[in-house]
Amino acid sequence: MLFPFTRRLGAATAVTAAIALTFVSMAPAAAKPPHHGGKDQTTTVTVLGTSDLHGYIENWDYFKNGEYDDAASNDVGLAKISTLVDTVRADRGKASTLLIDAGDTIQGTSLTDYFANTEPITETGEIHPIAAAMNAMDYDAAALGNHEFNYGLDLLRKFESQLDFPLLGANAVDAQSGKPAFTPYIIKTVKTKGSKPVKVGILGLTNPGVAIWDKNNVDGKLTFPGIVEQAQKYVPKMKARGADVVVVSAHSGTSGTSSYGSELPLENASTQLAETVPGIDAVLVGHAHQEIPERFVTNKTTGDQVLLTEPLNWGMRLSVMDFELKKVRGQWDVTSASASLLNANTVEADPEISNLVAEQHQRVIDYVNTPIGTATESMPAAESRYRDTAVMDFVNSVQAQAVDRALDGGPSADLPVLSLVAPFSRTAEIPAGPVTIRDLAGLYVFPNTLFGVEMTGAQIKDYLEYSAKYFVQTAPGAAVDPATLTNADGTPDYNYDMMSGVDYDIDISRPVGERIVNLSFNGAPVDPAQRFAVATNNYRQSGGGNFPHISTAPVLVNQQTEIRQLLIDYVVAQGTVDPADFAENNWRLVRDGVPVFD
Repeated sequence: MLFPFTRRLGAATAVTAAIALTFVSMAPAAAKPPHHGGKDQTTTVTVLGTSDLHGYIENWDYFKNGEYDDAASNDVGLAKISTLVDTVRADRGKASTLLIDAGDTIQGTSLTDYFANTEPITETGEIHPIAAAMNAMDYDAAALGNHEFNYGLDLLRKFESQLDFPLLGANAVDAQSGKPAFTPYIIKTVKTKGSKPVKVGILGLTNPGVAIWDKNNVDGKLTFPGIVEQAQKYVPKMKARGADVVVVSAHSGTSGTSSYGSELPLENASTQLAETVPGIDAVLVGHAHQEIPERFVTNKTTGDQVLLTEPLNWGMRLSVMDFELKKVRGQWDVTSASASLLNANTVEADPEISNLVAEQHQRVIDYVNTPIGTATESMPAAESRYRDTAVMDFVNSVQAQAVDRALDGGPSADLPVLSLVAPFSRTAEIPAGPVTIRDLAGLYVFPNTLFGVEMTGAQIKDYLEYSAKYFVQTAPGAAVDPATLTNADGTPDYNYDMMSGVDYDIDISRPVGERIVNLSFNGAPVDPAQRFAVATNNYRQSGGGNFPHISTAPVLVNQQTEIRQLLIDYVVAQGTVDPADFAENNWRLVRDGVPVFD
C-alpha cells in the first residue's frame, strides 16, 4: 500500500515485560560456550531482529511534535533498539551475535518523507538517516519490505548504495532477465572458541503484494514470485554452501491470508514457509505489525520445529533468537532454538545514534512545524469513520479539483468528478488558526499519489457496497456504540472509503451487499450506465483492499504527486482553509431510513 499496515495489535504481556527486565542476567554466556572436546563440542549463536521500523529513529512523533507515547507506554525508534543491541552483544559476545531486519525501513514518518521528497537523497547525495543509523549499529543484513518501493527504484537503489550491509530480496526478480534484482541471501561466518566456525545463512524475502501496491514503480521492471517457492529454491543452495543455521528474514505475516485476493502469491506466508520448506531453523517475521515472542511450527517434511518470532513495529521490540549447536560428525547441528523480545521502553536512547542524526531530526521538526495557512475553525477526524466530516470533505475536494484540472481540455473533460478517501487517522485534526505541514501530513499519513479512473454508476454502487461491509450490522432500535460499530470482520480503517460528489445512505441494519440506498447524483437516482471520473490514490487503483472494478477501470489521470502535497499546495495557494468552501453532508448511516447519528 501505499497503504500501510500500521495497526497496533496489542502491547507486551507481563511475561514479555519480565523477560525484558531479566533477560541479561538469565542469558547464557555465548561468548564462552561450554567446550568438552570431541563430538560433544557445543556453542551458541544469537541472531537479533527488528522489523517494520518505518523511519523511526528517535522516540518522537512528528505529527504530535512530542515524544512518542501510546496507551501501552511503548517507546519507539532505532536509538533505543541500539541500546538493547549493545546490551545483548556485551552479554553474548559481539562475535557470536548477528543483527538483521525484516523490512519496511524507509517509509512511515515525516523524517523518511523529507529525505525522499523535500530533500531527496537522490539529488543531494546526503546520507539517509536510516542508513546512517543502521550502519552505526552494525546490521548484518536487512530484507526488503513492501514499503521500500514506495518512493521508486531510484531512491531505493540510492539508499541501498549507502548501506554497509546488503538488502536481501530473493523474490525481487528482474522482469527482463529473470535474475535476482537484489542479493538473495548471505552466509555469515561466526567464530567459536577453539572450534570450527558456525556458518549462519540469512535469506531475505519481500512481499509479493509489491506488484500491486507499487505497480507504478515496479511494473515491467521487477516481478515478485511467491515467498514459499523462492525459499524452496534458495534454502538448498544455502545448505550446499555450508550453512549450519538458516534464518529467513521474511516481510510476510503468519496468518496465511492475503489482502488482495488470490491473483498473486500468498501475502502472509511465514507459517506456510516454516511448514513447507525443509532446512529452515527460524523465521524473523515482518509486515503484520504483530508481537510474537516465540512460536514453533512443525515442518511437514522433516518434523523439525521451526522457530518464528516477530518484534512489534516501529522499533518497539527487539527479537532475540538463540541457537544451541552441537558438533555431529565434524559438522554443527542445531539442537535447540528459542526466542524472546526485549522492550524498547526499558532503556535510554543510544547517544551515539541520537547524535548521529540530531541535525537531520531537527531539520525535519522545523520543516513540519512551518505554518503555511490558516483554518477558520477546527476540523477533527475523530468521527470520520462513521460520520461525514469537514476534514474528509477537504481531502476529497482537493483530490476532485486536481483530477478536474487534469481532465480539462481532454476527451473526458465533461465527466462529473467524484472522489474517494479513507479515514487514515482517528487523531488527526486541522486546528483553528495557523495550519502547519505537520497538520496536513498527520491527516494523510501515506505517500499515496493521485489517480483518476472512469467508472459507471453501477460500478460505483458495487464499490460503495463493498466499502460498507466495514460496519457491523445493527438492528433498528438497538444501541449503537461508535467504538464497536466499525471494523467488522477485521476491516481496517484504511479499507473503508467514503465518496464525495454523489449522495447516499448506508443502511447498517441490512446485510452486506444490500446497504447502499438513495444513491443519487444532482438530485436524481444514479443511472447505472452513467460514466464518472473518480479521484482515488495509487494504492486503491492498483488493487489495494481488493475493491471491485477500480483496478481494471480505465485510467484517466496518473499524477505522480503525493496527495498530501496537493493538500499542502492548496493551503499555500488559498491561504485559508474554510469548510464553507468544501464541506457537504452527502452520506450518512441510517436504519430503515432513520439516521443513526444526528
